Amino acid sequence: MIINVSYWTRVFKNIMYVILLLIGLYLALKLSIFYMPFLVAFIISLIIEPAIKCIMKKTNLTRRTSSIIIFVIVLGIILGGLIWILITLFSESSSLLQGLNDYFDKAYIQFQFFMESFNFDKIHLSNEVLNVIQNSTGDLLETASNWLRNSLTGLIELVTSLPSIAICIGITIVALYFICVDKIYILDQIEHHLPKIWVRKIGKHLKDLIQTLGGYLKAEATLILVSFIISLIGLYILQFAGFNVQYPLLMALFIGFVDALPILGSGTVMIPWAIICAINGDLNLGIAIIVLLIIMSISRQLLEPKLVSKNIGVHPIFTLIAMYTGFKIIGIMGLLIGPIVLIIFKNIFASLIDQGVFKTIFDKK
Repeated sequence: MIINVSYWTRVFKNIMYVILLLIGLYLALKLSIFYMPFLVAFIISLIIEPAIKCIMKKTNLTRRTSSIIIFVIVLGIILGGLIWILITLFSESSSLLQGLNDYFDKAYIQFQFFMESFNFDKIHLSNEVLNVIQNSTGDLLETASNWLRNSLTGLIELVTSLPSIAICIGITIVALYFICVDKIYILDQIEHHLPKIWVRKIGKHLKDLIQTLGGYLKAEATLILVSFIISLIGLYILQFAGFNVQYPLLMALFIGFVDALPILGSGTVMIPWAIICAINGDLNLGIAIIVLLIIMSISRQLLEPKLVSKNIGVHPIFTLIAMYTGFKIIGIMGLLIGPIVLIIFKNIFASLIDQGVFKTIFDKK
């Protein structure tokens, strides 16, 4: 048997190339979590870069002066928003945690009332099946209660860990200042200390990645922020108008988080919420929530075509697989991080994917 050494050498090189890229991507993700303040500062700098360039163009000021002006404005907005959010989050989370058992008791009572009022004879369910449904519902409510209690406790602990938060915020602010003011110097230093071939290859991939992933994230962040602000203002207006809206900030954050998930959207939260309100007899609140959802949906539909390119080339089924994989690996946050990693994978392995991954690796040329 004759072994084609050159063929298997090429296959081995291609496999090692893919493995090294995967290891590099894994290390990059780990380092991005470890150096989170610098990553946040970098993302904010990308968002405010157009404003800096606009001031430079309109006023003929230097980059340093323009960056300082925008930095001071952004800093005031961020610090003011953070102070209000932390105080309100602590207040609402503590209040919800205290009344959590009452809410789930009411939910279980409502379910029992439904079970008693529904005519199960029409669908011929046995008593054993009904008992299983009741016990499963009780277990589900207990699991949801424990998960929500642990989440709220973790949120309160996070909010009250002021030294750690202050250090992270401080480092992020300082890093943002230097990235904005000394961007050209930082890029020059990176190019100076890296081999030219690295600069060319990394620069090409980084430029493509920033254009695709950076543009996508910036657009999605804008849409999520718009949804969060509209839902927050709307819920506070409903609360001031006398509707039974409790914990508006927590609900707005939850709506914003779900709205950030591909495939899902704010309707995933607001439609069931409106139905529950209507079932409980608060029809006016249910209608008001639906009206708020319609306003949010119209705003998103008007903004999305201008902000998000539909040609990122990721089919919804692969996005769903990425969400599920992320959820199984790192939990709830994986639903958000999974699709982002998928876009990164698609960008890095674009040539392999276009030509066919296994075809490229194993085909004889």
